[in-house]
Formats: sequence, C-alpha cells, structure tokens
Amino acid sequence: MPTTLQCPRCAAQTTWQDNDFRPFCSERCKMIDLGAWANEDYKLPTQDAPAALGDQDENQY
Repeated sequence: MPTTLQCPRCAAQTTWQDNDFRPFCSERCKMIDLGAWANEDYKLPTQDAPAALGDQDENQY
C-alpha cells in the first residue's frame, strides 16, 4: 500500500512514492508555495543579531 499524505497547499490526498512534486500533489501547488516564499509570505522566527563591538561607537576614537 503506497504512503499517502495531504498536500500542504491544497490538502488533496497524494502519494509519496512516484510523485515528482512531493510533498505537493502537483506542479501547480509546488509553484504556488514557491511563490509564497519568494513574496515573503512565510517567515521564520529569528532574533536580531547583536551589534558588532566596532559598530557601537564609531566616532569614539
């Protein structure tokens, strides 16, 4: 029995085996998801990096 899962884009049932677009059900869903990343619709949580020591007081010297 092939492994099935829901497409993360449209929730249609799709198979993992022999699916060139996995985890998506189709090229359309894959490209829609890629476009969402390119448009920055998805964001990963991050923390701001601390300022470098030399950047804090450039005019000090």
